Amino acid sequence: MTQREKKILVMGVGNTLMQDDGVGSRITEALLESKQTFPGLEIVDGGTIGLALLPQIENADALIMVDASEMNESPGTLRLFRNEEIDAQLSGKRRTVHEVALVDLLSAAAIRGRMPAERVLLAIQPGCTEWGVDLTPEVIAAIPLACQAINELALDWAGTEVAA
Repeated sequence: MTQREKKILVMGVGNTLMQDDGVGSRITEALLESKQTFPGLEIVDGGTIGLALLPQIENADALIMVDASEMNESPGTLRLFRNEEIDAQLSGKRRTVHEVALVDLLSAAAIRGRMPAERVLLAIQPGCTEWGVDLTPEVIAAIPLACQAINELALDWAGTEVAA
């Protein structure tokens, strides 16, 4: 049996017209522009999500989703939710419409038996999700921390190979 490098998908989601709700998309932009991004990551701006993203999720060995999420914390707070913790976080009170679609997308992958073995939701507490294209200062300040957390996860996960 041959081994292959682990395929790690980073998917930022959010609506960039709703201020901090667009932070997932802004983090994918920052990763793509950075010279310090872990090599080999597949980085996708999932926008407000759709089932067209299902094949990318199903073909990944590991998935890092980046999204604004209500956690009753101070704006800009980051939290990592792993595997089953993601379901609990996304099934609670929703602040953004696309959180429903994210649950549906993960459920579809699970039903088809194609869920990535390792999954993390990197959640950022939004300060404001009203109409507007600018992130709040607290959420802007969280972007470098989020990029660092993504790179650390990728480094940790890349240490293991999967059967080809």
